[in-house]
Amino acid sequence: MNRQTLTHVALVLAPWIAITAIWYGVRASGLVNPALVPAPHAVAAKLWDLLFDENLLRDVWASTRRVFIGVSLGTACAVPVGFLLGWYRAVRSFADPVVNFFRALPPIALIPLVIVYFGVDELAKVVILFYAAFFASIIVMYEGIAQISPLFVRVARTLGASDGEIFRKVIIPLTVPHILTALRVALGVAWATLVAAELIAAQQGLGALIQNASAYFLLDIIYVGIICIGLIALAMDLLLRRLSAHLVAWQERIA
Repeated sequence: MNRQTLTHVALVLAPWIAITAIWYGVRASGLVNPALVPAPHAVAAKLWDLLFDENLLRDVWASTRRVFIGVSLGTACAVPVGFLLGWYRAVRSFADPVVNFFRALPPIALIPLVIVYFGVDELAKVVILFYAAFFASIIVMYEGIAQISPLFVRVARTLGASDGEIFRKVIIPLTVPHILTALRVALGVAWATLVAAELIAAQQGLGALIQNASAYFLLDIIYVGIICIGLIALAMDLLLRRLSAHLVAWQERIA
């Protein structure tokens, strides 16, 4: 392992070591009752024990599936809508106040209405995640597309490209980075909304795990649920980064 690799590994591990040290420090400082702050090694031991419990694996799968469906559908709908808003100024002027109105509404505030219209089954949870992902994605999409220089289109027309060729060979490649960014933002928002979505009579899921543990004051399990959400969200974001690096390798970057 060369020096550059060791430096990279050290930089990746350093913030986690610092967080763990601060965690131990807060617990040992006496500023907080130690009974309210389980030690990192105790949380790690509980996570290890639960890894061999099928219930935790079911919770992880249930939450991941809900987020994947909600983000996939939300982003798929946001891409064409965001394109229209970004490309056509008149459409943007017409729809922008409505989009920002709904974007400002927290998904948790809509739970009573979602229950009324969609019940308490799986569909209701996906609807909440869809809502969060859609409005997070649409802002990124139309802001990104609105900043695409029309110079690219003019150059393509000058070279004799048809409208179809311009769309396929100019617009779509320039849109891909914004789609991937919208997907990453939507993933983060969806995972942040997950616990609220699983307030709707969820029997399985990491949000349900955290809520059930809070009812019995099982702080170590609450920490396990939070860590699982963070780790899965991080893994999905890293995969998207790799995909982005592959799909937009043509794009010049600072680093």
